[in-house]
Amino acid sequence: MPTPAAFARTVRGTGPGLLLAHGAGGGIEANYGPIMEGLAARHTVVGVDYPGTGATPKAQSPLEVDELADQLVAAADAEDLRTFAVSGYSLGGPVAVRVAARHPERVSSLVLSATFAHTDTRTGLAASVWHQLFASGRHSVLAEYLTLMTLSDATLNALAPAQAQAAAEQLAPAIPAGTGDQVDLVRRVDVRGDLAGISVPALVIVTTADPLVSPALQRELAAAIPGAEAAELPTGHLPFVERPQEWLTLISDFLARH
Repeated sequence: MPTPAAFARTVRGTGPGLLLAHGAGGGIEANYGPIMEGLAARHTVVGVDYPGTGATPKAQSPLEVDELADQLVAAADAEDLRTFAVSGYSLGGPVAVRVAARHPERVSSLVLSATFAHTDTRTGLAASVWHQLFASGRHSVLAEYLTLMTLSDATLNALAPAQAQAAAEQLAPAIPAGTGDQVDLVRRVDVRGDLAGISVPALVIVTTADPLVSPALQRELAAAIPGAEAAELPTGHLPFVERPQEWLTLISDFLARH
């Protein structure tokens, strides 16, 4: 039986289907909003907000990657999209990979950005601190930590200390209620077993100045997907903040070829 669509969804544009999977503590608008107009110019773009983000209610049990993947496909079903490309950012990367593994006949291509198949020790420790700060309710400190852990050195050091503090103060109240559940999944998720079976064209966009998900971990993912292309983008973990136009161009050009 098809999975009933239960997550709040965003739908824009017309054309071939493109599903979006967002990152932990993010959302479709937060992660893809800056490039949404460009993506929707050529595609019917469909994204879902994970539990505790946007209008999707917080989960009552731990999140699982299969559920996030199936809810994304359920949103495609609700919009009558039989086939689609899938773009996954950060935690959305494992979600996109699982969509391709569970629905290979429906996925036309994959674009994976700033992402991983599993967490290494560094990313696991970063996620642990993230989770603890969220659970403690010290969201202003969490916002400072995320500013430190997501921006490239060049972007962060271009800000005066007062500007960096102001950015963190703006971020703190926007941290979604489901952040803890989503970061918990970051720490547990492992889709390495799915990678060798992926047969669709895939692009891995490596964020080469990323303090949160190391470029080495991203390149490990690319190397494990048969025939995957890799592109390097000189940005921290937030390409939609630091280099949105270049990120959009990489995604759009790849999708146009496939």
